[in-house]
Amino acid sequence: MELRHLRYFIAVAEELHFTRAAARLHIGQPPLSHAIQMLEADVGALLFERTKRSVRLTGAGKLFLADARRILALSKQAAETARRAQRGEAGELRIGFTFSTPLTPLFAGVINRYRERHPAVALTLHEMATVPQLARLERRELDLGFIRPPEVTLPASLGTTPLREDPLLLVLPSAHPLASRAGVAIGELAGAPFVMYPQSAGTGVNPLILRLCRAAGFAPHVAQEAGEASTIIGLVAAGCGVSILPASFERIQMEGVCYRPLTDAGASTSLLLAWRNGEHAPLVDAFVALAREAATPE
Repeated sequence: MELRHLRYFIAVAEELHFTRAAARLHIGQPPLSHAIQMLEADVGALLFERTKRSVRLTGAGKLFLADARRILALSKQAAETARRAQRGEAGELRIGFTFSTPLTPLFAGVINRYRERHPAVALTLHEMATVPQLARLERRELDLGFIRPPEVTLPASLGTTPLREDPLLLVLPSAHPLASRAGVAIGELAGAPFVMYPQSAGTGVNPLILRLCRAAGFAPHVAQEAGEASTIIGLVAAGCGVSILPASFERIQMEGVCYRPLTDAGASTSLLLAWRNGEHAPLVDAFVALAREAATPE
């Protein structure tokens, strides 16, 4: 069954006259009659009652007319949706983000601005650590990811753009002796119990902390693990140890906890936007451009 045959059928059904329908469609009457016969053969039902003087819809034809109109309307809608998607105006974007990302003003600004500019695009947001995001990007289960630089080399299939630099902050109990300091060197934390993400979580910040500790001459003693930053901060407040987190988490203010800058060189982490290289999907390209625009200092 061809869409043009549906258009021919609708014209005949509305005109109830093959000659007028043919003139309306700008085709000859014999090809129109043949097309209607082919449609009836495809459908397996007689759609018109024909006499030398009149053309009438059969009962089957009346029911078929309503469906034919819906099918043509849907086909036009589908074509328009495809054109809008090609222009980056419609479709779906699946976006991953690390635990700290929503605490950055940049993230909220980019998401809100994208929704304003592309209201027909559905944004599906998934919170997860960096390494799982990279795997899902490669498996085409995500289109974009807000990530922290991982220790592993990024796959060649993925491209990234830096969005912002976040200092690392020491998270410690308010009553801790180092709480009175304006800044703390990581070497001063040797022997202190640490509260950290599990290594299996695949975060970008854990390997960075381990590397900084090794550079300071010690391996951190991990006394407690937790999968959520808010839980880590709560455990610090409970006296389970100290932690190191990106500065964006300073927005989580909790009684019994304070944040202090780290004085070590390299005690910072980047927020990157990652996507698959070489695809040039309009929806993705538009989001990347807007994120770069938001990250550019005014």
